[in-house]
Amino acid sequence: MKRTWLRLIFGLVVLAQVPNRKPAFEVASIKLDPATGGNATLADQPGGRFVANHITLRRVIQFAYRDNQQFLGGPDWLDTDRWNLEAKAPDGTVPPRASAFSMAVPDTTALMMQSLLEDRFKLKAHRETRELPVYELTVAKSGAKVKLSDDQTPPAAILGGGGGQRGAPLPRGGIRLGRGDMEAQAQTMAIFATALGALYVDRPVVDKTGLKGLYDIRLQWTPDNGLTATVSPGAAPTPTPGPTLFNALEEQLGLKLESTRGALPVLVIDSVQRPTEN
Repeated sequence: MKRTWLRLIFGLVVLAQVPNRKPAFEVASIKLDPATGGNATLADQPGGRFVANHITLRRVIQFAYRDNQQFLGGPDWLDTDRWNLEAKAPDGTVPPRASAFSMAVPDTTALMMQSLLEDRFKLKAHRETRELPVYELTVAKSGAKVKLSDDQTPPAAILGGGGGQRGAPLPRGGIRLGRGDMEAQAQTMAIFATALGALYVDRPVVDKTGLKGLYDIRLQWTPDNGLTATVSPGAAPTPTPGPTLFNALEEQLGLKLESTRGALPVLVIDSVQRPTEN
């Protein structure tokens, strides 16, 4: 009996010393995209597939480490080099999405992308909490005008992209990100707020609307070159004058951005390397 207990204790000690390994893709292709123009796309597809084209590495890091609201540091090429990535998880390792896409907790695909970034790009980073300027996305006094999706079941995939043909139908789970134009189908307010902060304004945006469920969103405005990030280098500017982003949010969606400060989870990039392509 004593020997049995010793074996059990030894086994538990060994298990405690084995690090928790993140899941990893089965195969992955990474190629530098030499094109100087075009639209960036990122898709989290059913069956554990991840496809991104003409994407900057910082956008991929934001997808993978999505429980952070700010991403600091890193070399200049993190925001200038464009990459084509395609990866596939082992069969049966990524379960179908049972709830709405979360910007607070990395799912299996995001954790696999973390493994890829750490292995192929030698990404090293650490987390901090910092007091930073933020915008809070709230409901305007006139009331929310956003449209609830007819189908409230979680979409099978999150399909993101830049530019694209304005007015063309989007699939459920689709997001079209243009310069002065944004459209989404069956997305949460948290995802909408995160996209605003990452691409269109000068600070993170925190969802304080209290609006639950999935929404179909269409927003158009005149870009402010002093604030708007370059989503699609080849995209033409909006041809006719229109409202600012702040005015468009209130007029078209019944939402507004309020400036404040808040303690935010931050990912600080310590080092990263260009990978060997394959």
